[in-house]
Amino acid sequence: MANHQKDFLFVLIKSLSKSEKRQFKIFASRLETSSNTKFIELFNILDKSESYDEKLILKSGIIKKVQLSNLKSYLYKQILVSIRLNIPSQNIRYQLREQIDFATILYNKGLYKQSLKILDKTKTQAIENDEKLMAYEIVEFEKLIESQYITRSIQGRADELVIQAKELNYQNTISSKLSNLSLQLYGIMLKTGYVKSDEEYNYIDDYFNKHISKLDENKFGFREKYWFYNANLWRSFLVQDFLGSYKFASKWVTLFYDNSNMIFLNPVFFLKGNNYLLESLYMLKYQTKFKKYLTLLEETIKDPRFPINDNIASLAFLYVYNNKLNYHIMEGTFAESEYLIPEVLNKLKIHNEHLDEHHEMLFFYKIASIYFGIEKYNESIFYLEKIINNKNLSMREDLMCFARILCLIAHYELGKDYYLESQLKNTYKFLIKMNDLHEVQKEIIRFLKNLNSIYPSDIKKEFVKMKERFIELEQNTYEKRAFLYLDIISWLESKIENRKISDIIKEKAKLSNR
Repeated sequence: MANHQKDFLFVLIKSLSKSEKRQFKIFASRLETSSNTKFIELFNILDKSESYDEKLILKSGIIKKVQLSNLKSYLYKQILVSIRLNIPSQNIRYQLREQIDFATILYNKGLYKQSLKILDKTKTQAIENDEKLMAYEIVEFEKLIESQYITRSIQGRADELVIQAKELNYQNTISSKLSNLSLQLYGIMLKTGYVKSDEEYNYIDDYFNKHISKLDENKFGFREKYWFYNANLWRSFLVQDFLGSYKFASKWVTLFYDNSNMIFLNPVFFLKGNNYLLESLYMLKYQTKFKKYLTLLEETIKDPRFPINDNIASLAFLYVYNNKLNYHIMEGTFAESEYLIPEVLNKLKIHNEHLDEHHEMLFFYKIASIYFGIEKYNESIFYLEKIINNKNLSMREDLMCFARILCLIAHYELGKDYYLESQLKNTYKFLIKMNDLHEVQKEIIRFLKNLNSIYPSDIKKEFVKMKERFIELEQNTYEKRAFLYLDIISWLESKIENRKISDIIKEKAKLSNR
């Protein structure tokens, strides 16, 4: 898992590809007369090390302890400069920034017409690629040159620039307001979680409508539409309106496919939109559409034009494999998905510096769910205990809660009464401290607690009674999301009918296939 306490320089060096390391050494050799300079030696030591070890560096004799901090800072900067000089030419943002830098050089040399010519061409390119912040920056630069010097470039130039500045400023202001709203809704999600009552629902609804009431969607360009759909998506997630989240996630993804050049310019936004779309489809159990969009996402990522870097590769792995596991869990094809587990574990090691602990634990929960579905309860417990024993998770209490509950059920299936009693006590202690406890979670605990006191001949009756209670809770808007973590109803049906839970879920998936 990612350890953000590691030395920044060491992590940066370890993130470099072979070609980037080679480019850096070529770049560094130009800076000094000898390749055996101190900062290159430091680079080589860190590159060969498995972990950051300051004692090893000092033992090499290349630097004294008081000088090490400055040398590390210098090396860090030179690595970034080297990478910056070798940015792929197809990255439009770097192209635009480079042209603005060239125009600045010409301006400082007093070559105003040449500077304006580059700026005008770059501005057109920025607008075409929806880089409106950069376009606004260029217009402001053009205004500076035109107002400071008599260029006589074109008649009416002042009016043209003023109009452009106003239009770009308006569009950037709308994007900023919508991105602020989206971030604020996300902040509410982290702080309070999903709404749990009509009162909380109305608060979110009023808050959202207040911020978008004066906006006209018909005047939006690509970026404004993107942030508008983003904000609406978070509002839908917060109030657990899964149809709404599907609607706006679908608009988000369609926006990119309708403007395909934006997929390759904004791959992170594209990937996130697809993940939210698949998450919404998973919540709604729309298997056919889920498979369609997951396949389309994988095909797009394989497109030669799709950008590749460490961040994008990690996100692509996270979203594709998380949703591959979701698809099998939704379909009940647990045995068919077991082959994915070693692939996921291997890729988690590859991408461990770029994924936070929450996402790693989420993968462990999905793996545990698959093992539970194929009745490999010991393996399921192994991964659930990785979540339960993790002391660093400060968010997503719901994940911790359901990991404990699924672990309880797995112990019950194994018939380990002693461990079950111990697990019950520990789970109770955890639930007392929880801020976001739903009725579903309370009912599961009550049910499991009472199981050992029920006569064997009455257990099936108890299963039937609890199934009816959970079906009732599933109809509650504020409770239904809990069933996505743990399909307690299908498990109860498997006990009542004495069948495998995978067969129960498969039958349901076929009946509701859409």
